[in-house]
Amino acid sequence: MKTIATLGPEYSQSWQAAILFDKEAQICLYPHIKALLAAFASGETDYAILPVYNTREGEKKQYFRFFDQVRRGYWVDNVLLHSNLSLGVFDPEDTVEDITLLVSKREVFHQCEEFIENLLPAVAEMSVPDVSQVINERQRSGQTKGVAVIDNAETLTAHGLRIIEREVAPHNRTRYAVLGHALAPVTGYDATTLITEPLDDRVGLLVDILNEFSRRGINIADMRTENDIKTQKLRIYLEAEGHSSSESMNAAIAHIESKVIGQEGMIRVLGSFPRVDMRTKYIKSFGFIGTGAMSKWFADRLENEGYEIKMTGRTSTLRPEKMIGEVDVVVICVPISVTSATIRRYAPLLAAGQALVLLAGESEDTIQTALETTKEDVEVMLVHNLWGPQAATMKDKNAIVVRTSRSGMFCSEFEAFLYKHGADIFHDSPSKHDLLMGIGQKLPTMISVALAMTLGENKITADDIASHCTLTSLYPILAMSRVHSQNPRTYAEIMSTSGDSRKIVIDFAKNLSKVMGMADEASIKGLCDLIDGNSDHLTAHFLKARMKQAKAVDEVLGRML
Repeated sequence: MKTIATLGPEYSQSWQAAILFDKEAQICLYPHIKALLAAFASGETDYAILPVYNTREGEKKQYFRFFDQVRRGYWVDNVLLHSNLSLGVFDPEDTVEDITLLVSKREVFHQCEEFIENLLPAVAEMSVPDVSQVINERQRSGQTKGVAVIDNAETLTAHGLRIIEREVAPHNRTRYAVLGHALAPVTGYDATTLITEPLDDRVGLLVDILNEFSRRGINIADMRTENDIKTQKLRIYLEAEGHSSSESMNAAIAHIESKVIGQEGMIRVLGSFPRVDMRTKYIKSFGFIGTGAMSKWFADRLENEGYEIKMTGRTSTLRPEKMIGEVDVVVICVPISVTSATIRRYAPLLAAGQALVLLAGESEDTIQTALETTKEDVEVMLVHNLWGPQAATMKDKNAIVVRTSRSGMFCSEFEAFLYKHGADIFHDSPSKHDLLMGIGQKLPTMISVALAMTLGENKITADDIASHCTLTSLYPILAMSRVHSQNPRTYAEIMSTSGDSRKIVIDFAKNLSKVMGMADEASIKGLCDLIDGNSDHLTAHFLKARMKQAKAVDEVLGRML
């Protein structure tokens, strides 16, 4: 039989957390954390369970100190306990107005501050370490009139008190750490906790540490800092998403120790465990229509967030018709040219309460088709990710989100997923999205293809380009190279989109013809006036910021030439 060390007495919140973790285990109760950690460290129990965070009270301040007591063993799991704190009285006739003394634990008073301030602001409070003991003493002495107790409902009922107010601290949840003697296995939805030894502080140390996780796409879920009591040097506690055995986690830790801190053995892995999400998640499952690289890219990251994923495509065993009825959110991610047809075929199968997310590069026709073919109670939203499946992370990448009148709770949760992973989110209307995509994708792609054709027609070689290009003239060459180094279907689809993006290309062709005419006429003043007018529209602030970027690019290109 497993043995678990936790804080007593029986029916306490810690006792309930231990029961919730393993109701078949033998629960060993201790009066304080130091005693239960000592029992665990000596091998007297298989597990130790202790509170580390409360949604109302915040973190437990002993983080650094109690992990110093446990040098052997790991943080292997968590228990999330909803604390049903209630107000109970001894005398069956007592009401809230009759209460003159309130008894509870110190931390419970903190969690119930709002309730006490509103209903019992003038009542005396008695903070005790053991509520059950005080209840028994009061019952034996008969000194119960006007005395009330705040504790979990189970404790109050077990001692015969009458509950007159339930749930006096709504949304009150406590997270308990489960310590074990062996590292927990990988589940695919894990988190790792780390703690540093006392560090010599310096400017930028914390930022440099966090950057090593960020650039590897590792999200930091929690962070604490404290000055070590003895040395007053900085100590850092981090909770990062991912298992300690993963390549990216090990690389981050190794680099931080060797390059950022400059000393080996300064980071201690406390453990890894199935990830705890204190926020409410409404989506349980995503189903993808389309099995291309971009679908798999998103599916992998959603699965790592704990969502169930189902993939369907033209040749998949699981067919979209069956998958749609088994998931909360359907994601369509197919080539632009077949997006609308795919929506018409499958969107009518979605039921009320589901959501349709369109990962697409064309907005107006796509959204209109989705709204026309889905039921009124189906959520609809479009997301255009401006990165490809080669990207390591979403961090600092642009994501265009086009919400509709039917974008609700599920759509907001998907948008929160993008935000969490570092995407820069911009909200557009369908027509604005398509117009701006003419600038961002369609026109540059067409220019790149036409430029490559021009080089071929004039027999200009790669060596010619390298020897005669300035840094500025290399920019369109780089764009041309990108277009011609990847899947041509992708760029053919971009050039073939309809909607307002066509207007950008048409207007550009018209204006190019005008500029060429003025250049042929050697209209220097007219061309200068055009450039000045363009500069006024673009604004000095925009031009200054873009010139700063251009100079940074020039510096990199200059080193490569």
